[in-house]
Amino acid sequence: MRRAADGWHAVLHIGSADHRVWSMDPPVLGASYAAELPFDGYFEARAYAARRLWRAINGRAPGPAFHTLSKQRRARLSAAIRALDAHSAGGSYRVIAEALFGRKRIPDRAWKTHDLRNRTVRLVQGGLALMRGGYRKLLRPGRRDE
Repeated sequence: MRRAADGWHAVLHIGSADHRVWSMDPPVLGASYAAELPFDGYFEARAYAARRLWRAINGRAPGPAFHTLSKQRRARLSAAIRALDAHSAGGSYRVIAEALFGRKRIPDRAWKTHDLRNRTVRLVQGGLALMRGGYRKLLRPGRRDE
């Protein structure tokens, strides 16, 4: 628990899950608390988090996190970051593709029209978008307008 300019912040470790709680006033042992959930663009995520906290406090399994990345999404994000690193270091799309997909899959001819070139370009563009602030969408997946 720590005090900040905007109130009190706590991380509650209950079972296998961490729950982050904020309060304007210092916590009081034995007091009853309520969750205030504004009807904004994040309401669904906040309601889900409040329900998980309530379940954990009452000795029930909290259930899965509100947003988990699929194995495929994690792999694509990892590839996009690797592609961005190689691009930032001055690597050509061909060199990046060889590093990501293996030299054997890259054709000697027809590279300009090959699917792996297009895929590599998209991965670099995706990495650049993440670098320019798109990573915030990963933190708050319920809103697409950020």
